[in-house]
Amino acid sequence: MSIEAGTITLISPALREDAVIGHDPTKVEESSRSFDDRFTDVFEKNVTRLTRVLDRLSGEPDLAADVVQEAFVRLYRRGTFPDSPEAWLISVALNLFRNARSSERRRERLLSSARSESVRPGPAPRPDEQVVADDTRARVRAAINQLPDRERDLLLLRAEGYSYRDLSVALDIQESSVGTLLARAKERFRHISNGGHDAS
Repeated sequence: MSIEAGTITLISPALREDAVIGHDPTKVEESSRSFDDRFTDVFEKNVTRLTRVLDRLSGEPDLAADVVQEAFVRLYRRGTFPDSPEAWLISVALNLFRNARSSERRRERLLSSARSESVRPGPAPRPDEQVVADDTRARVRAAINQLPDRERDLLLLRAEGYSYRDLSVALDIQESSVGTLLARAKERFRHISNGGHDAS
């Protein structure tokens, strides 16, 4: 499978790691077709918003895209859908992101190299607009980074429209607690972004 610029190419069922050998090929093909159709639907529904979440977490669009692609590759190779594919994808993507970040920090410590800034295409904004946008982005990122992981993840995922159920499953919290936890996270974010510091 390859994922490029919003398109997806699926590999043949015979190449999938979990393809069943010795079974009726027509049944495997029918099953695979419905799996591929459902996979495509899940992909189209989630790829953009999950990438935005991880981009907001990392500030690195390329890392976000790589992590999301790997999460979808793992879902596809699995060959079956979990009870909640969206929650499963969130969980896998967040774990992959944390692993990538951990590896990156180790590499940076070992190599002591400065991370280069990513180049964003498009027309250059006016200098005064750029200063305001950079300042706002830096303040929001600083406030987000001060939040505990669970609160940060809750805010970013909810901002992308994931349901309370998806958040509950992906972050291993009671669905009935999601609203309360989100309210606390929003309040802490407001407090931090208005100049207060995280009390936890």
